[in-house]
Amino acid sequence: RRMGEPPLENGLIPYVGCALQFGANPLEFLRINKRKYGHIFTCKLMGKYVHFITNPFSYTTVMRHGKYFDSKKFNLAASAKAFGHRSIDPSDGNTTENVHETFIRTLQGDALNSLSEAMMENLQYVMRPPGLSKTNPDSWVTEGMYSFCNKVMFEAGYLTLFGKDLTRQEAQRTSILNNLDNFKQFDKIFPALVAGLPIHVFKNAHNAREKLAEDLKHENLQKRDNISELITTRMFLNDTLSTFDDMEKAKTHLALLWAAQANTLPATFWCLFHTIRSSEAMKMATEEVRKTLEKSGQKISFEGKPISLSQMQLNDMPVLDSIIKEALRLSSASLNIRPAKEDFTLHLEEGSYNIRKDDIIAIYPQLLHLDPEIYPDPLTFKYDRYLDENGKPKNSFYCNGIKLKYYYMPFGWGLTMCPGRLFAVSEIKQFLILMLSYFEMQLVDSQVKCPPLDQSRVGLGILPPTNDIEF
Repeated sequence: RRMGEPPLENGLIPYVGCALQFGANPLEFLRINKRKYGHIFTCKLMGKYVHFITNPFSYTTVMRHGKYFDSKKFNLAASAKAFGHRSIDPSDGNTTENVHETFIRTLQGDALNSLSEAMMENLQYVMRPPGLSKTNPDSWVTEGMYSFCNKVMFEAGYLTLFGKDLTRQEAQRTSILNNLDNFKQFDKIFPALVAGLPIHVFKNAHNAREKLAEDLKHENLQKRDNISELITTRMFLNDTLSTFDDMEKAKTHLALLWAAQANTLPATFWCLFHTIRSSEAMKMATEEVRKTLEKSGQKISFEGKPISLSQMQLNDMPVLDSIIKEALRLSSASLNIRPAKEDFTLHLEEGSYNIRKDDIIAIYPQLLHLDPEIYPDPLTFKYDRYLDENGKPKNSFYCNGIKLKYYYMPFGWGLTMCPGRLFAVSEIKQFLILMLSYFEMQLVDSQVKCPPLDQSRVGLGILPPTNDIEF
């Protein structure tokens, strides 16, 4: 070690370092090292030196060192490795598209309004198939909740991004459900791909990825109507500016499909599960939905017009916002990283530390989300945790009596914050509104325990449940 570097936890195994302990239980591993070394320490993980910043009051200071970081390059390299396309970094000469700017333009502002409108329509297309109203209204259907959320959200999300083939709707539905199976197969080994293992090691997942991409080739997309602006913009840019062949372009679309679905599917499950499991949350959410629909002059009916709410109306639902935030706080385990592009000195409140080129600065928000100092009784779901005494959104959270700027970070932070976060929250909210409007729901076992989080996806976002729950 050189002078002025953070204290180092090297691990016992050369190259691997602390990767096994971190992977087994990252939260406990980081808490132990925080007690041992203080607010900043370095861990060797798979040949990389990763500097963990654990003091939430230092996050803003870290952000001020932005000129020394190159997170874009890391993310784009990870995408190329996992999805099998060449680099989409403009500096590599394959495209002149600024991906982040495209995302901002096509996932926020006016584009968000049309995306949300399409999603609301597609959710009801999936939830209200023809003939459903003719079934016995008193009959109950039992299903696994995670499986149900996957099917509904994947199909509706797929149609919203990639459009409908109006000439063969039933065939497309079958095709999308096959795609969901392939998506799960591919997603299961995604952490291994990010860690650097080649996809050819996983034959079934490799086949699944190729089948998913095949369906997203230009020749198939051009047969569809109502494709989102995000996809049409990129089809145009890739056709005119890229050296990619059709299959490589399709794989960049697959990267978008994964980004749109991989965290949204488990997040939707947790939001629905916690809502149904808490009678108070169920009561308050149902009441808020009823008032919102009443205010907009809409009646709930399977035969009647589909429910339609503007983005402004969706934004004015603080109870659902709080439920979604609380469910994501309990289930997110992202790892926010910033690779250093040169040697520099990181100046923090607790001191200055020398960082080497290619080292990684990391923040693990679960430390924040499950800190009892910030969130009393942190493992308990409290539907109103993000509401003040007047039922309005609550934005004031404290640590050691000092107000925090960063207290909720499931979507990352700074310039690399997930550009699709507004759409993700919007579509989960729409799903909850429709479930509470159209169906009576209950858990098969009203005393069922909350399923554990599947730790195999630690670092990538929302963790799925280890087992499904019948409802």
